[in-house]
Amino acid sequence: MKNYNIIKLLLVVTLITGMSSCENFLDRPDKSNYTLGSFYETDEQCLQTVNPLYSSPWFDFFRGWMGVGDKQSGNYFVQDDNFWLLTPNGNMESVRNMSESLWAVNARANMLIENINMYAGGSTTAVGRNTAKGEALVLKSLAYFFMVRIYGAVPIVHDNTELMNTGEYNKLYRAKIENVYDYIIMTLEQAIEWLPEKNQPGRIDKYSAYGLLAKVYLTKSGYGRSGDRNQADLDKAKEYARKVIYESGRVLTPEYSDIFRGSHNTDPESLIAWRWGANSTWTAGNWLQPELTPSGFSEYESWGSWTGPSLDLQEAFGEKFDGVNPTGALSPTRNNLDKRRKATMMMYGDVYSYFWRDHPNKLNPDKVPVAFPNGFDWAKFYGEVLGTFHSSTGANCVKHVAGDNADHVAEIGVPLAAQGVNGLATHILRLADVYLVYAEAILGNAASTSDGEALSAFNAIRRRAGVSERSSITWQDVFKERRLELAFEGDFWYDIVRWHYYKPDEALAYLNGQNRKNYVGLEDYYKGQGWNSWGTTDGYPKKGTDDKLSPRINEDVPDGKPFAHSKFTMPFPTTDLQMNPNLSKDPIDYDISQYHY
Repeated sequence: MKNYNIIKLLLVVTLITGMSSCENFLDRPDKSNYTLGSFYETDEQCLQTVNPLYSSPWFDFFRGWMGVGDKQSGNYFVQDDNFWLLTPNGNMESVRNMSESLWAVNARANMLIENINMYAGGSTTAVGRNTAKGEALVLKSLAYFFMVRIYGAVPIVHDNTELMNTGEYNKLYRAKIENVYDYIIMTLEQAIEWLPEKNQPGRIDKYSAYGLLAKVYLTKSGYGRSGDRNQADLDKAKEYARKVIYESGRVLTPEYSDIFRGSHNTDPESLIAWRWGANSTWTAGNWLQPELTPSGFSEYESWGSWTGPSLDLQEAFGEKFDGVNPTGALSPTRNNLDKRRKATMMMYGDVYSYFWRDHPNKLNPDKVPVAFPNGFDWAKFYGEVLGTFHSSTGANCVKHVAGDNADHVAEIGVPLAAQGVNGLATHILRLADVYLVYAEAILGNAASTSDGEALSAFNAIRRRAGVSERSSITWQDVFKERRLELAFEGDFWYDIVRWHYYKPDEALAYLNGQNRKNYVGLEDYYKGQGWNSWGTTDGYPKKGTDDKLSPRINEDVPDGKPFAHSKFTMPFPTTDLQMNPNLSKDPIDYDISQYHY
């Protein structure tokens, strides 16, 4: 909130600036001769003003997005990390930056709409102006949807200019959670009215808004309830999800792993995505690869060696290591039929044709050439390129990973940027998500359902994954399916939060029952099994029967029940509380009817 003055000054520049990218709709406009009053002369210029809203203002939130969505939820292990330990606090720079980022999205969306209303020239059309404003409203709604699920009650800032003129920007009270949801719904309803059914590839359209609205209603349905969910909200979630499924013309991408490759950045399954460019502008690029991958994965240094997919998520996928024989997490022979597992996490025995495709003889500077004729071999990479094992959970991340420089060129057409920053889109809402929203909304408060439409949606997801279909489903089935389908897409924490809305004790017990351990002595285990010898006929380290790993829980998390109900709401940044003491007071009722677009 303290940054509104700065944001206001920056908007004159940023709202007429695009970002460089390989995708046409994100091309940078020639802004050398433009002022605010002269820029909005065509529909295309109106759309160009939305382009930054697909990336840069989200960047600092993006940097903590997996921290909230996947570390807090128990999907992604990082030793001694505050998100993993559920101990984020208001003094953390990342907490402050994430909050400022979400408010920046809101401010830019508000100012974009104001500027189009004030400055759009006679050569623009109502369709062009409304499309630009509708896109901005969906992204604004998305920012509020994140805020209400992370912080709970938050202020509503509908008009930045009006707020600045009144001087009340550091006196705002938080709105009640139900008010925030009503505001999101109102905003999305306006976006639906303005947006076209079809937009340029990769841009938000009417069905993007319908899909987000369905998810909002599903989440809202449990708030303020005890043991069940509001049926009217569930019916709305079902109605809007059904529109996307049956009217949008979109279908599930046949091969799950394709969704996360650069050539599918504008995949029709993606309803809303952050759009990044592989360029030198730090806040315009996807920085997750160097954060997630082990050292040596690409031409650039990375620092993800000591992190990895959690044991709890591995077990959810059916990958169980018994601590004696490497029949699970460390096994070279895998029987897991779920295609999503390999497309989500690299494990022993996995080979990827879309990574290291240019390296039949990958040169290791310190050793002899290493051959990877079939692509990236996870075990061989650790055994012969690095010579040591890094991840203490026995796995590495696949999503958000572009590969090496040649892989990025093959998929996107341009080289990686410094530190491996890349142009992979970050999919925030996919059609598969809406399918599962639809199935859950139909299930509603029932213990189980055999409804044909619910099963059709649910089984379409499982069929693509290559796993068996179901003849009936429970809420637990949908909950787990969402976890597997959307792992590392920054979403799972919010599924637990909405569960906590109406069944708080169950949600807390689930969180406390997770396997949040990692392995002690994993590197020594590998070396003890012939890691560096490669003497077996199948080319993989020998399996032993006597050596054991010692699974341990992070010492900073006491065993038993380390988490409490208070962990489901993140604190505001301390600086915001200092600037506006009213944020520490009880939320108040906001009259949503006062707001109009």
